[in-house]
Amino acid sequence: MRILISNRTRILALLTLLAGALSYGIAASAGASNGFDLSNSILPRDEILHGGPPRDGIPALSDPKLVEPAAADYLEPTDRVVGISLNGSARAYPIAILNWHEIVNDEINGRRFAITYCPLCGTAVAFDANIDGRPTDFGVSGLLYNSDVLLYDRDTESLWSQIMGESIAGERVGTRLAALPISHTTWRDWRGRYPDTLVLSDDTGYSRDYRRDPYAGYEASRSTYFSVNNEAPDDYHPKEVVIGLGVDGVYKAYPFVELDRQGLPRFSDSINGSLFTFDWDTVNRSVTITDGQGRTVAGIQGFWFAWFAFHPDTQVFKAEDL
Repeated sequence: MRILISNRTRILALLTLLAGALSYGIAASAGASNGFDLSNSILPRDEILHGGPPRDGIPALSDPKLVEPAAADYLEPTDRVVGISLNGSARAYPIAILNWHEIVNDEINGRRFAITYCPLCGTAVAFDANIDGRPTDFGVSGLLYNSDVLLYDRDTESLWSQIMGESIAGERVGTRLAALPISHTTWRDWRGRYPDTLVLSDDTGYSRDYRRDPYAGYEASRSTYFSVNNEAPDDYHPKEVVIGLGVDGVYKAYPFVELDRQGLPRFSDSINGSLFTFDWDTVNRSVTITDGQGRTVAGIQGFWFAWFAFHPDTQVFKAEDL
């Protein structure tokens, strides 16, 4: 079993985030559930863990300030961003900022969406934020399941699992969110593909040092802050980056180390009878997946341990498979 990061290291990391929250007078929620009603949770209550910060202790951003690429002097070409293109407009959200906020509620041409990022799992997922025909915003609950952030919607305070894409407790329990395709890539790559993109400004209204990584060293470590239900096999480093895809309950992970071994910039593979094309950019460490009709589909890029925790029966792509 993997040994967890020392209590001292974990406490220091959590105190870093808490200090920023408390500097803005955000009071801790009462109780280990941060004030959320878990009475109808579809997950075992003892597997929903308190991450340390209170509800909104990690403050989500809503209707954020965006700037032109030339004004983004806080970004280096190799900095990681989450990019999304909707209705002919492109936006980029730097990981360095998402590390401190985890959720950005935004809108493009009337379409509301949420960019979500879990630093503990390395997972970035964009969701259509229209639920039951109404736009909603999401906040950070301060709770975790399988080390992954639990979001909450501000309309009903229902809890949502990021990786599951489903409400796990509250009025909307069992409701699923529609994931939107994104690119987890470098600022250089995204700006090259979308020169007219807007990018999230570091003028967020919060006093944070976005040039400092509050999780420095975490990705290289084999340890995690929190335990998970299903320990991933040691075939790969626990933080090996994979992109995962599911088709009707059948899941498959594509480890980047296998994509490097294979060495093909484009290849096709099938999951549960459906054929997909994978465009692999080894320089920018980015994958684009399209279906048989040429439509971009939403996979989940993140750490191997996190993908396996949610999908212990996952298939795994090997370089020699093709």
